[in-house]
Order: sequence, then structure tokens, then C-alpha cells
Amino acid sequence: MLKVDRGRVRPARAPARALRRPPKLPKFTETMSAPPRIAEADREQTGRRQVLRDVTQGGTEAGASAAALPLPAPPQRARAIALLAACRPRQWLKNLLVLAAPGAAGVLLHGAVAGRVAIAFVSFCLLASCTYLVNDVRDREEDARHPRRCRRPIAAGEISPSLALLMATVLGAGGIALAFAVGVGLGAVALGYLALTFSYSLWLRSIAVADIAAVSGCFVLRAIAGGVAAEVPVSRWFVMVASFGALFLVAGKRYAELHREGAGSTTRASLRAYSEGYLRMVMIIAASVATAAYCLWAFQGRGHDGLSLYELTLAPFLLWLLRYALLIDAGAGEAPEELILRDRFLLAMSVLWVGVFACAVYVGT
Repeated sequence: MLKVDRGRVRPARAPARALRRPPKLPKFTETMSAPPRIAEADREQTGRRQVLRDVTQGGTEAGASAAALPLPAPPQRARAIALLAACRPRQWLKNLLVLAAPGAAGVLLHGAVAGRVAIAFVSFCLLASCTYLVNDVRDREEDARHPRRCRRPIAAGEISPSLALLMATVLGAGGIALAFAVGVGLGAVALGYLALTFSYSLWLRSIAVADIAAVSGCFVLRAIAGGVAAEVPVSRWFVMVASFGALFLVAGKRYAELHREGAGSTTRASLRAYSEGYLRMVMIIAASVATAAYCLWAFQGRGHDGLSLYELTLAPFLLWLLRYALLIDAGAGEAPEELILRDRFLLAMSVLWVGVFACAVYVGT
């Protein structure tokens, strides 16, 4: 339809139509609940945290779930105290493996042997602190963003990287010198340990599988060092138990780290390559081989009927592994030395095993 306006023709405007408002969509929270898988995952996570609290309350005061919470910044410490803390003296407990071979051979209480083993223990404590300092200098920026590792002296700025590296050089040189003072063999083992730990800190830690193999190898070298210092032969069963027992602990540590951080949020390249299912498989294989090797050693060539004390050590050994596996499955195990010291059941089984084993070696089967 056309309209004429002073000689001009223009089209008529169509009547305005009422605009329709789009229908109001119901809110997600009003009409829908969380997807079943998400709700189930939340319930499972809550259940695992409760299990962790339940299984650790009997032996440890604080559950591992608190490890994920950011800790308040500690007060500034004196430089000497901070330097001692950076050396991680609590980690020196791992060097007690030096006592394993001479203790199993029954020569640990011999005067000359005890002195050489004690020097070997001190040597590996110095070497371990050396590598911890180098590792913390390298990871200081990453540690500063971590909820727990941010309290380390180097990451917290209490110690300068140059001072830490100077201290690491002194400790490394002292540890190597002590090892060669005992013997060339122990000095060679100490050099191998230092080379392996530096390789881990600078390279192997970013390669999946190689990282857990390197850390396990450090445990094995500690155990071998004790045999070399005491001049006692190390059996193949001893090496197998030490190797796969260490692999069990290291895989459990990685499992706890992955369980807490998640594969997508972790900053460690090797940890992103793992899955919880894969690490469970590694722990099962390691525990199975370590148990089989221990059984073969305990039952071989005892030469008499009935149970011996060596065979009785299987009970605390297996119970210890089962308890530790339970704690790992609940999310603990990121700091094995702390877990072992805080859990009463693990401590009780450790003391029982040492007592029965010592009776078998020094009293008789």
C-alpha cells in the first residue's frame, strides 16, 4: 500500500508487532541436580578423606588431607638454624639402610665393623644433604608456589642460593672424603650415589619411570654401602628385597602426590605422565616381588624342622606392607618417613620385626 505525501510516493509502514519475550528458562540449580558421575565422585572423595582420618587417627595426629591446605608462613629463623633445616636432618633416617647388611650378617656389634659402618652412615648423611640443597636451589621457584614446600628455607628466602650451593659443595666433598677413608669400595659406591642423585635432580626427575627407578636406586646403594663398609657379601635376595621394597615406597609416594595434586594441575612433568591405576600396578608388582624374595630368603636352607625365627619375621613384614598400602590408598604416603614415624601400627610392626630378626641373628634360630 502506497501513500502520497506532497507529490512523493512512499511505502506505508507496516504496523508494529508486539515483540515477544523469549520464554524464561529454568535455572540449572532449580530443575536439575548434579550429574550422577560428579555427585558420585564427590561422595567418593569425601569417603576417602574420612577413611584417611579414621586409619591415621590411631597412629598419627594429623591426616594427610591437611597437607593440601596452604600453611601459614613461618617466622624467620636464624641463618644457622635455617641452613640446618635445609639439610633435612629428618631425611637422614633413610640412611639407616646402611645398617641392614652388617646387621643381617651378625657383625654389626663387632668393634671395627661398627666404626666403619658409623662412618659410612655419616658419609651418606652428608651426601644426602648435599643433594637436597642442590635440588632445592633448582626448584626454589616451583617450591615457592607449593602449599607445603614453600616453607623450605631456600624457597622462603631464608637462605640465598649461593650460600646453599657453597654448603652443598662442602658437604659433598666431606662425604666423599669420609667414604674413601673407609675404603676404595665405599668411596666408589658414594661416588655412584652422588652421580645418581645429581642425575635425578638435573635430568631423570622429568622422565616418567626413570624418576622412580632413580630414587629406588638411591635406596639400594645405601643398603649396598653398608655391606661394602662391613666387608660382608650381599646376597641376591637382599638386593631384590631392598630394590623392590624401595620401588614400593617410591611408587606410593608418587601415588599420594598424584592423588593430592591431580594429573592436570601438577607442575611436575613426570607426574603428569602417570595415572593412579598405573601406580597401583607398580605397587602391586613391587610388593609381590619383595614378598616373594623375602620368603625365599627366609625359608632357604635353615636345616631343621619347624618354624625358625627368620620365618616368623614374615608376619610383621607382611602386616607392615598391608598397613602401608592401606594408608597409601587413603591418600597418605607423600612423606614416607613422617608416615612411618607417626603411625603407631607401622612403628609397632617395625619394632617387632627388628626384635625378632635380631633374636634370629644374634641369639639363634
